[in-house]
This record gives sequence, structure tokens and C-alpha cells, in this order.
Amino acid sequence: MQNSPLEVRRAFGLLFVGVAISVGAASILSESLFEHKDPLYYYAIVWFGSFAITFGVILGKFRHILASIRGRMKNSIQWPRYVKAVNGLCWAAPFASIGAFPSMYQYLILLGIGLGNVSTYAFMKKFSSLANHEQIIVGAISLAAIPIAVFIDTSFVSNSTVAVIVSRLMIAAAYGTGGIYALVARK
Repeated sequence: MQNSPLEVRRAFGLLFVGVAISVGAASILSESLFEHKDPLYYYAIVWFGSFAITFGVILGKFRHILASIRGRMKNSIQWPRYVKAVNGLCWAAPFASIGAFPSMYQYLILLGIGLGNVSTYAFMKKFSSLANHEQIIVGAISLAAIPIAVFIDTSFVSNSTVAVIVSRLMIAAAYGTGGIYALVARK
């Protein structure tokens, strides 16, 4: 049984809100760990735990959303190979660049999320006739956040930990905004 476009949009809304909650909570908790100079492995526990708890709750209550998410993702299987390659590069290249430019990782993460979501939106619209507005919202906010993060990092704050947490909170805000849009959308 195929889900309606509205059910699929709501499923992605829950997914995006879950990402927002996880990233926001883990960002705040990991900043607390940093301030207390806790051991490095605590960060992994905090990040993994934030995602595990959030998605454990979401999937426990809304188990049916997995089929909707999987269904939308299958649309990209029919895309031409070059389109899949470009879309994959939009997602992966900024993240892969972190190894070469570790001091810029907060910007590269925003770039990867921004380019990945924008390209997926554009290709879904062109090749699958789907307009996933929540995805373009996440992408646009993430890309718009890059100059803000650079400004914070290079201006009056001049504290890279502040820039890192701000960029993480911007990621949470981007996914939260896209998720809320998807949950309240009428079509």
C-alpha cells in the first residue's frame, strides 16, 4: 500500500524534527562536556545517545513512518547515473573535505547539508515530479548559515567553540524549520 504525499511529507517532518532535537541536544550537552574537560569518549556517548533516544521515541510511537521515508527515497533509484553522481557529490564532497580542512569543519558540514538538500530537492522535482519544500528549506537555511558562522568565527566573538556550537544550532534550526513546515503543510 502506497502512502499519500501528505503522509510522506509528515513522515519526513518527524524525521527532520528528530534530527533537530538530536543535534540541538547533543550540541548543548557536548558543549557542557567541553567546558568540564570531560574525556573525549563522552562526546561519542552524548551524540549517539541523543540520536538513539530521540529516534527510539519517534520510531516507537510512529513506526509506520519508515515505510513512507523508504518510499520517497526509492524515487532516486530511477534517476540517471550522472544525476545520482552529482547528488552524491553534493552530499559527500563537503564531508570528505573535512579531512583536508579540519579547521573549517563547521562550515563544511553546513555546506554538505545545504548542497545535499538543495540538490536532492532539485533532482526530485525534475526527475520524480516531487516538490519536497521541507528539503529546500533545510538546504537554504544551512547555506545561509555559512556566512553567519564565518562572521561569528572571525569577528567580535573570535572564539571557535562559539562558532562551532552556533553552526550546530543552525543545523538544528534548519532541520527543525523544515520539519515543522512538513508537519503543518496542507498538501
